[in-house]
Amino acid sequence: MANLPWRISVRLIYFIKKIAMVLGIVLIVLLAVRVYLSQQGPELHRWHTWRANEMSVKEMDKADFAQYLSRESAIFADLERQVTAKTEGEQRTPLNRYYRQSLVWPGQFSPDANRSFVLIPQGKPRGAVVLLHGLTDSPYSVRHIARDYQQRGYVAVVPRLPGHGTAPGALTKVDWEMWLAATRLGVREATRLAGDNVPLHLVGYSNGGALAMKYALDALDAPELREPQQVILLSPMIGVTAFARFAGFAGLPALLPAFAKAAWLNITPEYNPYKYNSFPVNAARQSWLLTQALQQQLSRDARENRLTRLPPVLAFQSVMDSTVTTRAVVTELFDQLPANGSELVVFDINQAASFRPLFRPSSWTALSELLPVSLRRYSVTVITNARADSFAAVAKTTPAGSTHMTLEPLGLTYPQEVYSLSHVAIPFAPDDDLYGRQPAVKNRYGISLGTIALWGETSVLSVGKEALMRVTSNPFYDYMQERIDARIGVSKE
Repeated sequence: MANLPWRISVRLIYFIKKIAMVLGIVLIVLLAVRVYLSQQGPELHRWHTWRANEMSVKEMDKADFAQYLSRESAIFADLERQVTAKTEGEQRTPLNRYYRQSLVWPGQFSPDANRSFVLIPQGKPRGAVVLLHGLTDSPYSVRHIARDYQQRGYVAVVPRLPGHGTAPGALTKVDWEMWLAATRLGVREATRLAGDNVPLHLVGYSNGGALAMKYALDALDAPELREPQQVILLSPMIGVTAFARFAGFAGLPALLPAFAKAAWLNITPEYNPYKYNSFPVNAARQSWLLTQALQQQLSRDARENRLTRLPPVLAFQSVMDSTVTTRAVVTELFDQLPANGSELVVFDINQAASFRPLFRPSSWTALSELLPVSLRRYSVTVITNARADSFAAVAKTTPAGSTHMTLEPLGLTYPQEVYSLSHVAIPFAPDDDLYGRQPAVKNRYGISLGTIALWGETSVLSVGKEALMRVTSNPFYDYMQERIDARIGVSKE
């Protein structure tokens, strides 16, 4: 009997070794599959291997905006020398943004909306706003809203977040702390231009929404950070899919130069002048790390009752979103907020769509499962069809602290051929020249992506059909703009 514990220990060690061996074999197999699949994809080009010499976090925290713009100019000059000027052979196509003679080369458009910009209102500024674009995007994606703020007397500062606006390879060498440092830099510049005695707003789209919330939370703890008076979120990246958590694993083979393509989740033609189509593993990894830091900070501050000073949050979110998790917007953000005048606006699916039988059953229950009838500390507005047989849109609003819903006709219609909004549609008006379904100036930027309708066989295109099917503008943009304008009108220091 004296040897029994020893025998149990030996068996336990043997069992652990067997488990470790099995897990090791599984890991090797998964890595081998990852290597094989990545090697089957398209070849990497200069815009995938080029890296931008961005400012570090320490440099940005010590720099002013003029210094940031100076470094930005140097980065774009290097991009021109190392990538655009050396694009040759089969890559010289009419729809390659890195070919100087192509229709979509950004350098031919003035101003180049890939770069940071500042809009100054006429007269004395009555407020300041910092607008943050999304992951793989550029300042172009928040340009419409920036101009609206300018027209209403606000200084609008739109920083190009590190790794963006240049070439997708730049996203392989950045981290989310650099994006947050650029956010702080933008706030400092907005305050310098407008003063600290006027309201400060933060507007964030997608990944920029996570940065806006992270800054607002950080400002509660750091006296040197100026607190905003309003936060506006468009398709905010509060949570991402579970795959992003393990994206770093998918990129491990890329540590060996022969398997460099494993550092990319998607390699596709770069035909968009203001957004990357290729997507590196590091971008997914950094987005997950950012959302994890944000969720943990929100939960901690909510437990410690530290959110009472948080400014009101107005968010716009499609109930169907394949980029971020809509449920996280509700559970990880809004359900944590105090009763401070916050509101969530949700865009429902097109309940009157003629192709209703093709919908997944979960689509019909998505909204009711996301927002069951309940008393909440924030208001909820749902943009949906007036009736199941009508394309006329209405806003159904349930105020904070109530279950009584009011209905407001919008004078807008859900387009018959659009079955839902998408993550990328929210910030763009229907007449946007690049993404709109009815562009004011078609092909102003070499291509009007919102009007593309391609028909043919499924195996022909090098771009996934999902990218071309995705709706790229918001038919309810005017309503959204009115709601933002109302927040601008009531903001007080």
